Amino acid sequence: MKSIFLIVMTLIFSTSYSQENDNNASKSITTYYFIRHAEKDRTDPSDKDPHLTQVGIARANRWSDILGEVKFDAIYSTDYHRTKKTALPTATKNNLELKIYDPKNIDVTSFMQETKGQTVLIVGHSNTTPAFVNKILGQIKYEDINDSNNGNLYIVTVNGTTIIDQLLVIN
Repeated sequence: MKSIFLIVMTLIFSTSYSQENDNNASKSITTYYFIRHAEKDRTDPSDKDPHLTQVGIARANRWSDILGEVKFDAIYSTDYHRTKKTALPTATKNNLELKIYDPKNIDVTSFMQETKGQTVLIVGHSNTTPAFVNKILGQIKYEDINDSNNGNLYIVTVNGTTIIDQLLVIN
């Protein structure tokens, strides 16, 4: 419960700070929120594109609640049922269409240029999410997420050449 309170306070502070400083300088501030998809159905190991379990659906809705005070400009997802269904509640709450990206072919420089000054949610996988964060950071800082962990929230803020990141874990 304390972790949820801390996350909500961090998100509210970030949102308030952004709103209070709504001038040309703050418009160049970009904030990326990265999460892994919620719990997927593992009953058929041959299924390469499984849907979410009931626990996963509940987590997707919980992400939407946790991120409820954040006004997203764009929401990106890989083209899999589990990632799209994880992103959908937050996209619906923000009145946004999902944008599909391919983590194998992402040009991070172009992506950062296209999203400059925006607040963006990116939903990926246990290996692609930390890899994408590392590309934004310009260094290898985060390892692949343990397959049983669907609760990491990476927040990366870019302001000019200054990049600040944090990892929060939601159980």
